[in-house]
Amino acid sequence: MKILVVEDEKLLAQSLRTLLEGRGFQVETVYDGETGRDYALLGVYDLLILDVMMPGLNGFQVARQVRASRCAVPILMLTAKSELEDRVEGLNAGADYYLAKPFDTRELLACVNALLRRQGRQVDELSFGNTALDLASGMLVCGEKQVRLSAKEFDVMRYLLQNREQNLSKAMILARVWDLESNAVENHVEVYVGFLRKKLASIGSSIRIKAIRRMGYHLEVEETC
Repeated sequence: MKILVVEDEKLLAQSLRTLLEGRGFQVETVYDGETGRDYALLGVYDLLILDVMMPGLNGFQVARQVRASRCAVPILMLTAKSELEDRVEGLNAGADYYLAKPFDTRELLACVNALLRRQGRQVDELSFGNTALDLASGMLVCGEKQVRLSAKEFDVMRYLLQNREQNLSKAMILARVWDLESNAVENHVEVYVGFLRKKLASIGSSIRIKAIRRMGYHLEVEETC
């Protein structure tokens, strides 16, 4: 699961990152509203944790612009503005939950898990056709056959399974699986798709990773006679 933290207090942002990474999440942090909006609109995050009081675009404005772009990522607002009017404004702007500072880390984690469950993002496995990806073990399973995936193979396969027939561009896969600051290029995506195709074939999977020119990749189930 990939979480974007938008918080201008860098010490708090890093504390949140450490906390969430310790629970197994992938976390990226940015420190202003404009950058947060741009990152959120990439469509590669499972959750957006958003501060309200920031220079430039504030959290309310970011949430409204994200929702206006039809981005449905869950939004958890963290803010010291805890009056009723502020909470109402945050929810009306598009937030799914509004958590006032200071907060207990147990409550924060409970909110994160609840929002991810609501989106159907936290499950034990993802399946399509005759094949399942075990999220705990990182194994691709087809009947009695199974194969272990590397960390990057697992992340690419999970993203494809979460979106199934929806085309994912190479840029989207890069942003989702590799850090935006990394030196990875589109060729990395091609290489890992090639690895996955071989592993799917090795276990007799009916899943095929289809490439559409200039649009990216999606999954299809091959009909069997």
